[in-house]
Amino acid sequence: MSYSASDSLPFPAAVTLDDVRGAQKMLSGVARVTTMAHSHHLSQLLGSPVHLKCENLQRTGSFKLRGAYVRIAGLLPEERAAGVVAASAGNHAQGVALASSLLGVRSTVFMPVGAPLPKVAATRDYGAEVRLHGQVVDETLAAAQEYAEETGAVFIHPFDHPDIVAGQGTLGLEILEQCPEVRTIVVGVGGGGLAAGLAVAVKAVRPEVKVIGVQAAGAAAYPPSLAAGHPVSIAAPATMADGIKVGRPGDVPFGLVADLVDEVRTVTEDQLSSALLLCLERAKMVVEPAGASPVAALLGDPEGFEGPVVALLSGGNVDPLLMQRVLTHGMAAAGRYLSLRLRLTDRPGVLATLLGVLSVADANVLDVGHVRTDPRLGITEAEVELHLETKGPAHCAEVGAALREAGYTVIDQAS
Repeated sequence: MSYSASDSLPFPAAVTLDDVRGAQKMLSGVARVTTMAHSHHLSQLLGSPVHLKCENLQRTGSFKLRGAYVRIAGLLPEERAAGVVAASAGNHAQGVALASSLLGVRSTVFMPVGAPLPKVAATRDYGAEVRLHGQVVDETLAAAQEYAEETGAVFIHPFDHPDIVAGQGTLGLEILEQCPEVRTIVVGVGGGGLAAGLAVAVKAVRPEVKVIGVQAAGAAAYPPSLAAGHPVSIAAPATMADGIKVGRPGDVPFGLVADLVDEVRTVTEDQLSSALLLCLERAKMVVEPAGASPVAALLGDPEGFEGPVVALLSGGNVDPLLMQRVLTHGMAAAGRYLSLRLRLTDRPGVLATLLGVLSVADANVLDVGHVRTDPRLGITEAEVELHLETKGPAHCAEVGAALREAGYTVIDQAS
């Protein structure tokens, strides 16, 4: 299946099981058949088997290589000669760069000025010419489309093309082959290319298997679009999960998602960060927030999924600085951080005594702030701000109670 840059795409575009199987043959020896890992912790939580499809271990660190390769491989010779162009903050950029290099096609990738440096470096290393333009992805996208018009390069959309959908759909076939007993597949949704392709493959082979999409609550364009019966835009999508931060569903995947995906759910930022932390600690998987969104859905409603369940970890390209912030947020959401402000008498040894109380309570002190000069304080008073690592919500309550029993006045407590 091949569409040139000038093709007028139907709505919705038909993508069939044969298209996905053709894409699977095309990707043989190019994309890895990634691991399916059993999750003991999630299985206990849900009361039925849960498996993780580890596409975060794919080449380039995400599923995007699949669709990009199929799309570029389907170009006509004269289109390949003109080169390709894409716009992306990360995963699609790397997928297009590697796919182009493997196929001997020149690629130019526009990325936002503030794109994480590791993603920019990786895209260059995969062979693309990287151009930094715009503060937000919309500005970057406009620059890439303008470049395509000026140069004749073929614009490779991240999700809104049948070849992209077919390529991503190969994950559905792999899941059915690796876990034939599956009853529910949970997948993150941004523009919808992955969910659409996966659903095409799964519903054609095993129509009884449920496909459930997951969006970040702050960037959930699919629920209102499905209610309206056509793609609608949402204003200013906001989420840490930049891989699914899309303000409008793609025309091509929308019809397929509407017809074939059983349900689209939303998850909170707290659930996303808790899921990322769980993947790292319990599954030993480095996963970006978008890739952890299916796990976030399981954590948010463990009784709402028929097992066996496969949760698709779609990518692992997380910026180290974001990882640090998200893990901190995840620990706080899990009740494993405790912030306290308390007032005490300012005399020698009082801080050491306070730390002794915390030691007995088995709280790990991460940071201490000691204020003596403040108009709010009396002459003999001091205020201490503590950041503690705890074992969970119950332990947080125990630490607060121990401090009060020791005679300290807790002014503020947050976990």
